[in-house]
Amino acid sequence: MRARYGVPLAMTALGAACVGYAAGVEARSFRLRRVTVPVLPRGMHDLRLLQVSDIHMVSGQNKKRRWLQSLAGLRPDFVINTGDNLSDTEGVPEVLDALGPLMEFPGAYVFGSNDYYGPKPKNPAKYLLEKATGRHGLNGNAPVVGAVHNPWEGMQDAFDAAGWVGLSNTRGRLKLDGGQEIALTGLDDPHIKRDRYAEVAGGPETDADLSLAVVHAPYLRVLDAFTADRYPLILAGHTHGGQVCIPFYGALVTNCDLDTDRVKGLSHHRAGGHTSYLHVSAGCGANRYTPVRFACPPEATLLTLTARE
Repeated sequence: MRARYGVPLAMTALGAACVGYAAGVEARSFRLRRVTVPVLPRGMHDLRLLQVSDIHMVSGQNKKRRWLQSLAGLRPDFVINTGDNLSDTEGVPEVLDALGPLMEFPGAYVFGSNDYYGPKPKNPAKYLLEKATGRHGLNGNAPVVGAVHNPWEGMQDAFDAAGWVGLSNTRGRLKLDGGQEIALTGLDDPHIKRDRYAEVAGGPETDADLSLAVVHAPYLRVLDAFTADRYPLILAGHTHGGQVCIPFYGALVTNCDLDTDRVKGLSHHRAGGHTSYLHVSAGCGANRYTPVRFACPPEATLLTLTARE
């Protein structure tokens, strides 16, 4: 009897322990990733860029809120928010409270699908099926019919009032405290087909100290367009770093058509005979219906931009 039931029971217990760890421990183990990227003109001194992404705030997530507030102690030169701030229709006040200290610094933002629409329960196995069938392909997904509207307008108003630059299918500029001027080109979320590259095409602005490209979901069509237009650095989020990874192997999915080798961190993207740096944030949250992280702790990134060699 023991031999018959011992293995299944042990496997069940192990599975329960992994879920408990992924939801109760790792999902709350916030970390700061540090990356150096040589993209500045020669002779220009270093700049510190803080990227926050995929907060997916749910009311009551006080540890996450306090951790985000603490990031202001890094004193970045500017902040880029790559979207999916919400996972709760009541979450806007807590997002603004969490980001309040960071909104004292120059910043810019794009939105993701979860800023616009409330999440719905989804079987996590469907992500693997979508990868196998190529559903995400080159086009992303249309918004779910009947999706709950999130009150993103109030969040946008607060970001704008703080001086953060909205980059949904538009260009903008940041004037840093040291006098440097950063030109930014952004897109609305490709994951729900809101990107309109034709409206921002044309490449970097040569009269700025640096030009950056910003988008929520790193779909290949977007990365190809930015890279072909010669942007030195592209910032994105969306992937959650795979969210549930296999130790010593890595991510199984990216929730877009980006390959899993570049699911998070700094890499290169090549298109049109040119090469750009790509930084994909693993983000610091998760959909409220799948609040787990395994072998992929939540994070923000401090990118030190240095002069090109």
